[in-house]
Amino acid sequence: MNHSIYSADRATHLKVVISVLLAGIAIVAITLTARLTHPEIDVQKATAQTVYEARSNHALPEIVQRERHPI
Repeated sequence: MNHSIYSADRATHLKVVISVLLAGIAIVAITLTARLTHPEIDVQKATAQTVYEARSNHALPEIVQRERHPI
């Protein structure tokens, strides 16, 4: 086996391509198996948080106010 990427022959290239292809197939198979066995876990369902009233003592307005300096 050739250990240099610059002087790799055809057999080495074929081994790398097959290894990456098998790794990709394994990742897809594991992902599909996990999604089919646990259907209650859905990535696309996002819980929306409702803001009922603004908080006046929030840190962000204080940071914004501190950054405003007269030139």
